[in-house]
Amino acid sequence: MASSEDRDRLRAVLEALPSGALLQSPADEILAVNRRFVAMFDLDGRADLSPGAPMRPVVPLVRAFYTTDVSQPHSPDEILARRHVHRVAEIPLTDGRTIRRRVEPLRDNSAYLGALWTFTDISDAKRREHDLKRDNAALTELARQRNAFTAAASHELRTPLTSIGSFGELLADPAFGTLTTEQASFLDAIRRNAARMQRVISDLLLTTRMRAVGPELEFAPVDVPDMLAEALLDHMGELAAAGVFAVLDCESGPALRGDRHRLRHVIGNLLENAAKFTPAGGRVGITAAPRGVHWDIEVADTGIGIPEKYRHEIFTGFVRAPNARSGGYPGTGLGLAIGRTVVERHGGTITVGGREGEGAVFRIRLPIAGPPAGPSAGPSASPPQDATGAAS
Repeated sequence: MASSEDRDRLRAVLEALPSGALLQSPADEILAVNRRFVAMFDLDGRADLSPGAPMRPVVPLVRAFYTTDVSQPHSPDEILARRHVHRVAEIPLTDGRTIRRRVEPLRDNSAYLGALWTFTDISDAKRREHDLKRDNAALTELARQRNAFTAAASHELRTPLTSIGSFGELLADPAFGTLTTEQASFLDAIRRNAARMQRVISDLLLTTRMRAVGPELEFAPVDVPDMLAEALLDHMGELAAAGVFAVLDCESGPALRGDRHRLRHVIGNLLENAAKFTPAGGRVGITAAPRGVHWDIEVADTGIGIPEKYRHEIFTGFVRAPNARSGGYPGTGLGLAIGRTVVERHGGTITVGGREGEGAVFRIRLPIAGPPAGPSAGPSASPPQDATGAAS
């Protein structure tokens, strides 16, 4: 028989719990309850909750608060017969609350000492979870509508831009007559801006596709020095037109498992940015070398640089650093977002350093073996349920 001091300690422990609590004896008697349990089920004066009182009369009073969809067992004897089993259930109540009920068997080695029943009001958490799911569903629909609009608008713009570019090429043909210097400069501006709009549309379409299904990557051995040389040659015209000197310094090394086309696009975007943000007479350097199990690639320039506080944000779509926006440099802020997605799908990382006003240094680290194999995503199995709907 527990002493009065032991019972006082037990009650103090139960009162300190943040949940309603009932301690059950091996003989299905009440050892102690706390005030939260009494208040949660309005039991004050309606049941004998004194130490030693039987639990059976209390069970139907508690279950009367449960909604009608709570499954069997219904009788107190059936419920108490499962007292040796750990159970957890989330139970909706008739007044709109939701509780999480836990039954924790208490044992001393193999001896069964009773069970601790706790009832936690999780109504606020369930409401927040419901609101979050509703907001996520709304955001998902908005994203779907945005992607659909972006794709439709991009396709609609491509046709007239293709015509503008084609007629620009025809006007530049000497067979159609000689242009004055001023006319040639106007035509050059038309062709240059049409080409830029085509690149913007391509980025928008690629971004839309990546949001829907991720970038389509075709993995094969990639000769890194050769891929970097191709990317630089592709953009030598832009760099020369901007008056920027370019240098490639790449060590030899093993082939990288990756998508050559997508990686060349990432490097090309960095070179386009370097040509755009580096004043005439500046320098762009590409360095690359194998380091252990990775290829490390750097693209550094002597341009306007990137403010430190924006060095993470610029890899988010449509985000541009303030010095890029205020300086009148054209761009959508999509290139770096696409680049980060492609690099991460290769299992790599892309970061940026340097100093504002002195230049930017983009660092790409790619695993030579390619991305690690993802875990197999099999269907998740639901936990087994006991007769009251609780996970056993």
